[in-house]
Amino acid sequence: ALKDGLLSQVSAALKEGRVTPTELCQRCLALIKSTKFLNAYITVAEETALKQAEESEERYKRGQPLGILDGIPIAVKDNFNTAGIETTCASNMLKGYISPYNATVVQKLLDQGAVLLGKTNLDEFAMGSGSTDGVFGPVRNPWSYSKQYKEKSVPKSHSEDEESNWVITGGSSGGSAAAVSSFTCFAALGSDTGGSTRNPAAHCGVVGLKPTYGLISRHGLIPLVNSMDVPGILTRCVDDAAVLLGSLAGHDPKDSTTVQDDFKPFELPNLTDVSKLSIGIPKEYHAPGLSSEILALWSKAADLFKNAGAKVVEVSLPHTRYSIVCYHVLCTAEVASNMARFDGLEYGHRSDKKESTESMYAATRREGFNDVVRGRILSGNYFLLKQNYEKYFVKAQKVRRLIATDFVKVFRSGVDILLTPTTLSDAAPYTEFIKEDNRTRSTQDDILTQAANMAGLPAINVPTALSERGLPVGLQFIGRSFQEKQLLTVAKWFEKQVQFPMIQLEEVKKHDSDVFQHQKSASFS
Repeated sequence: ALKDGLLSQVSAALKEGRVTPTELCQRCLALIKSTKFLNAYITVAEETALKQAEESEERYKRGQPLGILDGIPIAVKDNFNTAGIETTCASNMLKGYISPYNATVVQKLLDQGAVLLGKTNLDEFAMGSGSTDGVFGPVRNPWSYSKQYKEKSVPKSHSEDEESNWVITGGSSGGSAAAVSSFTCFAALGSDTGGSTRNPAAHCGVVGLKPTYGLISRHGLIPLVNSMDVPGILTRCVDDAAVLLGSLAGHDPKDSTTVQDDFKPFELPNLTDVSKLSIGIPKEYHAPGLSSEILALWSKAADLFKNAGAKVVEVSLPHTRYSIVCYHVLCTAEVASNMARFDGLEYGHRSDKKESTESMYAATRREGFNDVVRGRILSGNYFLLKQNYEKYFVKAQKVRRLIATDFVKVFRSGVDILLTPTTLSDAAPYTEFIKEDNRTRSTQDDILTQAANMAGLPAINVPTALSERGLPVGLQFIGRSFQEKQLLTVAKWFEKQVQFPMIQLEEVKKHDSDVFQHQKSASFS
């Protein structure tokens, strides 16, 4: 764990003139080029980024930086609207679409001087848990090329090279997680509907924060499930997640679901005494398919808190077992409704079939959407049929309420934070992952994360250890509604205890890494 976080250290280096925003931006752009094989970015906005870096440099010369993020290179998932930069959602439906406005979160980052390097890869319209189903191809996990993984993975045969040995990033924000993990940016935005920020964070060994629903504006985030979507934050350490949260949180008149109160940014205290903490271990998260390795790590983490004096209690969230089915009904129903806007008339792809308006609609959607998106639209419309509405949609809403109430009861009983696994296992090799269809994979991979979205609670993935295969494994902390400060403080304490190892990226070691010399974060072996 870095003392006070990476962002504050880089910000200090910029203020002291040890590195300029332009140099920082150029190094990141060079790294993006040398790690192109990861396929983390869909669009790299080189010209815009360098222009923003120059403007930042001028402010530093005048001694008037806009804050801690001024001159810091960041990346944004390609389902956030960005004025003047293409927004595709990794779909043929939006190829070539340039939004006339910035998403609120993007605008807030730019207003604070951040440098936008580009847009990151994802599953098409953020539907998936592997970042393998976008039209621009799958994202590769940087850890596939790390010294740690290479030393542990022995090819089954001489012919099996690393081309077939690479592992997935998780999803759907896999591009953003890979970008942070491979040092091409200092922080990135993802989105989280059922775990899409925490899942890839766990697989890529970075911090992934899903804030409380309504704390950060969704305006300009292309919606998947309006009642669950939240912008997610991916960083190298917990302190940095707190910095970004402070920059993004608060009321937005353009999003009626945001909290009305002002948000006061906070610095995370260094927790020394955990004896007043009560950590809940939900027994239902011992889910089918949970690897023995992750189970052991989860127990070890609970013991870590116990030995430090915290109260560790087993708790029950009885409706968890219905949550994935409930999530599937609600998710597809809202997807069906949200995807209706892509009709070929107003923006995005339009088919050449002109026989009738109906045939143009149908052809546009067939050509624009992949099978995964079309499948979810189909399921959702089935659940919303007049004869099925009460039976499926309304029932799922009632179950959702029960799931949310489970959490409320546990937190009322005196538990401060819940500790759970984030994923069932470490990252799967791509060749294994694609043997199952998207729906089966998403059902398995969302099982530990989506309940927090249904209840609207804040949750964070903290990288914890390396698996026997030399790949990252993370654990999840779930907090009380709007209690991000407490959640992040505990996560920071845990991060400091576990001392997660730094990725040693063989592929970029040839690269000059002067920019990182003043902080210990990047050891390009």
